[in-house]
Amino acid sequence: MKKNRSTLILPDIDKIILSVRDQKVILDSDLAGIHGVPSLRFNEAVRRNLHRFPPDFMFRLTKDE
Repeated sequence: MKKNRSTLILPDIDKIILSVRDQKVILDSDLAGIHGVPSLRFNEAVRRNLHRFPPDFMFRLTKDE
């Protein structure tokens, strides 16, 4: 039985990597876009699977940032 595989078209990664708090980051909206899902669903999936991510995988930006 063949599995259907979808092909992700990746953006130029260098263009979506930002520097925040002296760390290289990719915004959740950009990661969601890469995976073809809305940001809300991406964040839900991350929250449901926090045990699979390192402690420094994500942080929230302040209003000033």
